[in-house]
Amino acid sequence: MFAARATGLVKLVGLCLMAGVLVAAVLFPVVGGLGLASNRAADTVDQTSGELTKAELPLVTTVLDMHGQPIAYVYDQYRIPVPSEGIADTMKAAIIAVEDKRFFEHKGVDWQGIARAAAKAGVDGETTQGASTLTQQYVKNYLAFVVGKGSEEAYEKATEVTLGRKISEARIATQLEQRMSKDEILTAYLNVVPFGNGAFGVGAAARTYFDTTPDKLTVPQAAMLAGLVNEPSRLNPGSDVDAAIKRRNTVIDRMRDNGAFGPDPKVAEEQANEYKAADIGVVPDLKLLPNGCVGAGDGPVYGFFCRYLIDYLDKAGLSVEELKRGGYTITTTMDPVATRAAKDAAEGQVPKTQPGVANAMAVVEPGTDKHRVRALAANRDFGNNADAGQSAYSIPAEVTRFGAGSIYKVFTAASALEQHVTGIDKQIDVPKLYTSRVYKDGNKPYTVKNAGEYKEKMTLTEALAQSPNTGFIILQEKAGLNNVVDMAYRLGLRESMQGVNNAGDPLKADGSNGPSQGDTYKRDNSGSFTLGAGPTSVLELSNVAATIVSGGKWCPPTPVEKIVDRNGRPVPLKEIPCDQAVAPEVANALATAMSHDTKPGGTAAGAATGWTRPMIGKTGTTENHWSVAFIGATPQFAGAVMTFTDGVAPQVICNGTPPRLCGTNDAGGVYGGQVAAPTWFNAMRVIHEGKPQVDLPPVDPRYR
Repeated sequence: MFAARATGLVKLVGLCLMAGVLVAAVLFPVVGGLGLASNRAADTVDQTSGELTKAELPLVTTVLDMHGQPIAYVYDQYRIPVPSEGIADTMKAAIIAVEDKRFFEHKGVDWQGIARAAAKAGVDGETTQGASTLTQQYVKNYLAFVVGKGSEEAYEKATEVTLGRKISEARIATQLEQRMSKDEILTAYLNVVPFGNGAFGVGAAARTYFDTTPDKLTVPQAAMLAGLVNEPSRLNPGSDVDAAIKRRNTVIDRMRDNGAFGPDPKVAEEQANEYKAADIGVVPDLKLLPNGCVGAGDGPVYGFFCRYLIDYLDKAGLSVEELKRGGYTITTTMDPVATRAAKDAAEGQVPKTQPGVANAMAVVEPGTDKHRVRALAANRDFGNNADAGQSAYSIPAEVTRFGAGSIYKVFTAASALEQHVTGIDKQIDVPKLYTSRVYKDGNKPYTVKNAGEYKEKMTLTEALAQSPNTGFIILQEKAGLNNVVDMAYRLGLRESMQGVNNAGDPLKADGSNGPSQGDTYKRDNSGSFTLGAGPTSVLELSNVAATIVSGGKWCPPTPVEKIVDRNGRPVPLKEIPCDQAVAPEVANALATAMSHDTKPGGTAAGAATGWTRPMIGKTGTTENHWSVAFIGATPQFAGAVMTFTDGVAPQVICNGTPPRLCGTNDAGGVYGGQVAAPTWFNAMRVIHEGKPQVDLPPVDPRYR
């Protein structure tokens, strides 16, 4: 007992000294001659109190699909700010009763509370309580969770037991009381303080624990939330109901003592007992707000689009850090019908758990002012559990380490058309075997052969449909390799050509792992470019098709329709402008030349059974059968599919139901018309449902 009283006396003396110092410190700027240090301190206090008055709180960024439905949320702190009229009187009464019952009487610092706490410490040695006002707590929480972003270091600094911090806190609180009304301070406090389980502010807390809004909180609900503020982790009703109820009932008793239930003691006691007898009332599954790309909507399906969106915004000047705190509303270009169709089609060809075989699809809407990304999907779900067929990589958007095969012949054809080397109806040579005098295979001549039997001469249109290798090597020689590589970049393979090296690794800022893939092909004079063995992005392939059917107008594949900030103001982005990649006449001629791949004799004819819409198309298969691809487009939608080996060690993909890895034996290797093209058509049949049929544009006779 003596030790306790001795400890209490020490606390009493300490608190009395602190009270005296606080009074002097708070009043000094008013009554004393201010020196330089005091001026600086006053300036800091003034600046901080000004910030607290405005209270720009971290908010949740909401990501919407093209129809305005949420597909994801991005945040550091789950907070739903509410005005004073949106908070029930029960909540205000509960927090005042338990945290600062003299809130409406003091001016920011409760000198009576400090004295009362000191006296209590002196009598029985208890831990000091009641000395910190709600205004001071608002200051502390703002510094910890808004200025300090909720870091452990910031929290420790905002709550450290030092005289300097208490003086600063008291001075800021005193100044706040001169700038803000009591109701404004109380509302600000209830919007900033954490309530546990990731909920910051009463708006998020009401939704998390009771699936309601703060204006509808009952006395038991409000009391439970007010009790959580003290120790949200220990009093978590999701893990310790008994502790939460006990604390809630303590708050109800404080509310009774503070007159919240009326002046009649008997009536107040009856009401308090009735409230304390109520169940905890917390929803069985706490309404935790999903955070990130696995979250809201159909996360496993929508996650690939979400991942691309965040990466795109970061490059366009809106960082992840800003997204997590800014409270933006982002309306995206994502079409949920197209996304689900692409997902079903990809998984229909290759099950999500099929080892080592990925099947990815991207859909872009063509246009001359914008190329809207409508779908990014894969047979894999978006997530972190590889055993369950998940991947956290943006499979449809990132540059894969694998090639698109003969799709690259499109770039050779485009370059040849642009330079009038040939026309779409003119014949080109297609020998069975061709040894180039332009390209080398090490120290040997570069020799290429066809994978099948072809006529020795065929039109460019026939060649694009049937895909002989020799004819396009010859055409590439005539058009010039550098021009063909540049054409791939111009039509849409911009990241694939200039953003990665020839291994598919993103180029470092210092260029130490370069040169780029495109520059490597030029440097090495690689004739194999037109055969498409190098790293390629599925999304960029889709955008190539979109550029062709947009009259040669390239636009960055954008996932953004519009962004507004927390106040509803538009947010501009630093997006790359569209450019005319090739003349409309060249693009239109190329489109018609690519329109026969789905017809009898074309490599995609088997997959196009029943398809009647005018379209462009091209299959691709790499020589080692590690990847296959298909691009296609109507004037309304463009899309690309790539099927590739995504295991630890690349292997041949063999055709089957489903396709499978089969080591190094390419005898049964899959072709683009067998997996990639069926995926495209199965998705596009759904995506085009109800859309009118649109013809391809006419061809300028000069390119015939």
